[in-house]
Amino acid sequence: MRRLDRATRLHLHQLNPQGDDWRTWLLLGGRGAGKTFAGSVWIDAIARDAPGSLFALVGPALHDVREVMVEGASGIKALAEPGDRPRWEAGRRRLLWRNGSAAYAFSAEDPDSLRGPQFHHAWADEFCAWRRPEAVLANLRFGLRLGGDPKLAITTTPRPIPALRRLMTEEGTVIDRAGTAANAENLAPGFLAHLKAVYGGTRLEAQELGGVVVEGDGALFRAAELKRARGARPPDLDRVVVAVDPPASAHGDACGIVAAGRKDGRAFILDDRTARGLSPKGWAEAAVRAAEDHDAQEVVAEVNQGGEMVRTILAQAGCRATVTMVHAARSKAARAEPVALLYEQGRVIHCGDFPALEEEMLALGGEGGPSPDRADALVWAVTRLLLRPGGQGPSVRRL
Repeated sequence: MRRLDRATRLHLHQLNPQGDDWRTWLLLGGRGAGKTFAGSVWIDAIARDAPGSLFALVGPALHDVREVMVEGASGIKALAEPGDRPRWEAGRRRLLWRNGSAAYAFSAEDPDSLRGPQFHHAWADEFCAWRRPEAVLANLRFGLRLGGDPKLAITTTPRPIPALRRLMTEEGTVIDRAGTAANAENLAPGFLAHLKAVYGGTRLEAQELGGVVVEGDGALFRAAELKRARGARPPDLDRVVVAVDPPASAHGDACGIVAAGRKDGRAFILDDRTARGLSPKGWAEAAVRAAEDHDAQEVVAEVNQGGEMVRTILAQAGCRATVTMVHAARSKAARAEPVALLYEQGRVIHCGDFPALEEEMLALGGEGGPSPDRADALVWAVTRLLLRPGGQGPSVRRL
């Protein structure tokens, strides 16, 4: 850190990652774990060491940015001695240091306010409390285009929302965690003991005090498992398939299209070609292109939505691979259970970044979430490669 006296006050989880091989620092912590202090120290240190730096401060609302991130007890202004504090300019919604560094306040309620401005770094607080986290985060990242190595710090008490699950699995994300107990000496006496007496052993305790991402009821896949499931594509594969989950209508849900291969008893996810808003001819052609691009020997297509017509459409699109039609006799979650066990065993590898696919997987089995068209296609592909048809996987018949 810039000043040793500040560094000595920091816990390990409040120290930003070292090195340059990260883009996003995600600090997940319980209530009172010191998340705000960590973000404030990070911003203030850079602002003072790199004159003229520009920052974005994003909170659930503008009030939160000023009252918590800037002027709060653990905010940026509280770090400096009187006479050395950066100045808050309410009219311009910015915090200004003497050396020309400036941090501008933005509300997550207004994603479009982040269109246009550009920054060296950014700090986003209470990400899981934002109403539209994906839209705000996307606009914020497009503005991180100054300097040689823009960084983003996100501090939040976790909630099992798809946006957080996706963020946790992104390449370049470094995750630190801390429960409220890690910062107990700075909290009111009896605070932790009282809350544990009331909420001990509940999911609320794990989330709000432990800083743990509590998956939704029935969720089959875990973010930690998907992050471990990263690897390179083998130089040769025993077999490659493309699985297709056709939409119920021409302009309804997406058509799930996932390519996967098998080697040494493991499945390798190669590609996600899922497409939305295409005609039957359009998605069939997309599936055929995926099969050709990956030299697939087989196209596995679910026929619940279309029956024999699915096979006909694929043939008309010029499919040269063997077409295997599968019929779903159970729910998507039930079909995914044996595949989830394969992930736990480390037998499925993702050969690339598939954030939209992984987001659907993390929501599968829980309440809400997007229609799992991508995830369902993945389940069909892995089932076909590693699980016995007619056994633990979905029923399969050849036509």
